[in-house]
Amino acid sequence: MRRLVSRSWEESRLLWRLAFPALLTEVFQFSIGFVTTAFVGHLGEVELAAVSVVENILDSSAYGVLFGMGSALDTLSGQAVGAGQLDRLGTYTQQSWIICGATALALAPAYAFAPRLLHSFLHQPDHVSRAAGPYARWAIPRLFAHAVNIPLLMFFQAQSRIWAVAAISGAVLGVHAALTYVAVTRLGYGLPGAAVAGDISHWLVVAAQFAYMTGGRFPDAWKGFTVRAFDNLGAFVKLSLGSAVMICLEFWYYTTLLVLVGLLKHGKLQIDIMSVCLNFEFLTVMVALGFSTAIGIRVSNELGANRPKEAKFAVLVAVSTSMFMGAVFMCVVLIWRTSLPKLFSDSEEVKRGASKLGHLLALTVCVSSIWPVLSGVAVGAGWQVRVAIINVGCYYLVGIPMGILLVQAKTRHNGHMDGHVVRHVSPNVNTSRHYLHNKVG
Repeated sequence: MRRLVSRSWEESRLLWRLAFPALLTEVFQFSIGFVTTAFVGHLGEVELAAVSVVENILDSSAYGVLFGMGSALDTLSGQAVGAGQLDRLGTYTQQSWIICGATALALAPAYAFAPRLLHSFLHQPDHVSRAAGPYARWAIPRLFAHAVNIPLLMFFQAQSRIWAVAAISGAVLGVHAALTYVAVTRLGYGLPGAAVAGDISHWLVVAAQFAYMTGGRFPDAWKGFTVRAFDNLGAFVKLSLGSAVMICLEFWYYTTLLVLVGLLKHGKLQIDIMSVCLNFEFLTVMVALGFSTAIGIRVSNELGANRPKEAKFAVLVAVSTSMFMGAVFMCVVLIWRTSLPKLFSDSEEVKRGASKLGHLLALTVCVSSIWPVLSGVAVGAGWQVRVAIINVGCYYLVGIPMGILLVQAKTRHNGHMDGHVVRHVSPNVNTSRHYLHNKVG
């Protein structure tokens, strides 16, 4: 028993050493959008809804695709480090840049034609779709920043060199808050000003991280650009596609929720309320993604060193820790559920509606702290395709149909549909995923 406690303590210390800077990085970089939404939300309900549909439908979907296409690098680089083959990291990173860059180019038209896409195809409110157009077009540069940034993050994470990245992200977040305040509040540039401030901030992160990588601190892993990055791209793309499907099915579930909410009666108000809830949930998910990064590194390194039992034990410790963090987040939401919405809106209807969802949000936040860790295990072990199949079943064959049925039941009951009924299904889906992930493991 004493040996088990000692081993668990050592593994927990190692995970926290990896996870803490990773979760800081995730939270800081996510908070760029969080800060933008907070400033824009005080301009008006239409502006908040417009930014919400761009951030949570377009940007979230695009980031999911890019993150998925880049996740193959997470698997390959982690296993390369575990096997002591650091020289492959630079080549893998460049291959990931090529793939992510091409993906970003393919996704850019969705931003350019955002009003038509949002209104005609996704049936979002017309005035919200039109307001979202300028913001989406000005947000195109950040799409390519994501394409460069995601492989950079994985390059650093594979070598457990994340503290510098966390410091860069924290510093840029401060700059972003100042830029957004000046552009939106002082100069009155509105949504275009908010979008440009976000673009500048994302590219500042990329520039600083690239300088850190190429500045001579990684002599074994980074030896400059090489034409070998174009070799065997097909195999890299194949693994990337498996990762993309797995990650996208997770990201797109939240996107689908927001699309459904936009179809409800009083769609603009429902989008605003859902946006407040999703921003808080995503913030807690970013913390869980720090543990996802840590366990992905641990699993890939241990498997690369041919120590599967150590990898399994690391998974048990990571899941237990994440469950504890989820319980803490749930308590925070329950205690401050009436105060948190004030950060995003001055509208009494929005604040009141978000507060009513506090109990459901708390439960969702608790469960949502677990699945990113399990996804990290899948990436570290190279199980992306298998988990993608599980995601299809849990999200789209169970979760979404159940949400639609609950909405219809609510409609028959009192003549209107509430966004919180759709949202209620999320904990059930994530719990199912937890169970199925463990069966896969």
